[in-house]
Amino acid sequence: MSFALGVVPIILLLAGFPIFIVLLASVSVALVFFMNVPLAALHQNLFGAVDAYALLAIPFFIYAGELMGRGSVAERLVDFVQAGVGSVRGSLGVTTVGTSAIFGAISGASAATVATIGKVMLPAMRRAGYPEKFTAGLITAVGAIDIIIPPSIPMIVYGTAAEESVPRLYAAGVLPGLLIAGMLAVYVIWFARRHGIGAGEAFSLQRFLRATSRGIWALGAPFIILGGIYGGVFAPTEAAAVACVYAALVTRFVFRELAWRDIVEAAGTTALFTGQILIIVACANVFAWLLTVNQVPAAMVAWLQAAQIAPWMLLLSINIGLLIVGCFLDPLSAILLLSPLLVPIVKAIGIDGVHFGIIVTVNLAIGLFHPPFGMNIFVAQSVLGLPLQTIYRGIVPFLFIYLAALMLITYIPAISLASMHLLLGQ
Repeated sequence: MSFALGVVPIILLLAGFPIFIVLLASVSVALVFFMNVPLAALHQNLFGAVDAYALLAIPFFIYAGELMGRGSVAERLVDFVQAGVGSVRGSLGVTTVGTSAIFGAISGASAATVATIGKVMLPAMRRAGYPEKFTAGLITAVGAIDIIIPPSIPMIVYGTAAEESVPRLYAAGVLPGLLIAGMLAVYVIWFARRHGIGAGEAFSLQRFLRATSRGIWALGAPFIILGGIYGGVFAPTEAAAVACVYAALVTRFVFRELAWRDIVEAAGTTALFTGQILIIVACANVFAWLLTVNQVPAAMVAWLQAAQIAPWMLLLSINIGLLIVGCFLDPLSAILLLSPLLVPIVKAIGIDGVHFGIIVTVNLAIGLFHPPFGMNIFVAQSVLGLPLQTIYRGIVPFLFIYLAALMLITYIPAISLASMHLLLGQ
């Protein structure tokens, strides 16, 4: 059995096969050669993995983000944030951080934020005299906030895999996301002061009101999503569906930027991306089922209890492991593969499942821009035309900021749980 669970996946990964084929082939080898289980179990588990109501939110959030990202939403949000920031040194960098956080509350997709916000901010930051290396690092790294601040697609997947409440995960992700955004903004201001980068325009109430009026419809999407969930009006899936309708109406009739053909094309793009996600969900769920049937999680829990490893040391080891995994696997695959193994372990030592979900999400968010294979790195290179060497050098200080935030979030559970208690009263 160890051959099917360990050797086969490693061989197929090294051979360059897609992750879903790696997982499906490993399970098939185990069922055919090592287990006396009918192959019908494979089909049943594949279907059962995607037969979950919570997963319906994934295509809805993707579609809403796709619609809002095709028009001038990014420019409107940039104008709104920049008008609010005023004459703070490094105002364009701070605007990049703030706009990415708001855009993340619409789409929940990191790569989309890097591409959409980067196209708007890169030329402006170049004109303002920001070093190319700094600009490349900031744009590449700041998009990772978007899978921490709700609505987050990885949190939906973690909630399904770990049997945790998605609204609780969303509420718990608010303060960690804002913490990281605040730390990035402070670094940007310090960098601008140190390198003599000029301040932005002084705050003007008239300008701010004009930018607010222009961006009010774009700001309505996160208000509907988050306000609806935390106000008890919608479940996350229902909020995602309402956000789709809102995005379609706003981009078609208010902004008048998308034709019906564009709306249909966005739906086609969403269907393709959703299919790519759900096939990974299905295959990873079958692999997790195989691990559970063979009592791998139970054996690991027993071993750790016998070893009497301190909780802080276990969390540190898990963080290191997740950071390594995040360099090679996308967040969804990593969550689905590791949750069945790690969740029983951390719960056995008394760690809250929601808090651990935020730890996992932040780790894998770092993996999105961690060299050498972070997805955001290649999105930035492709969309923004930046060389990899420049991006790699620019990422380093932001990587340390995220790691510092990860340590705070890991060892101070109140950072995650306080916002959950505040927003949901639980």
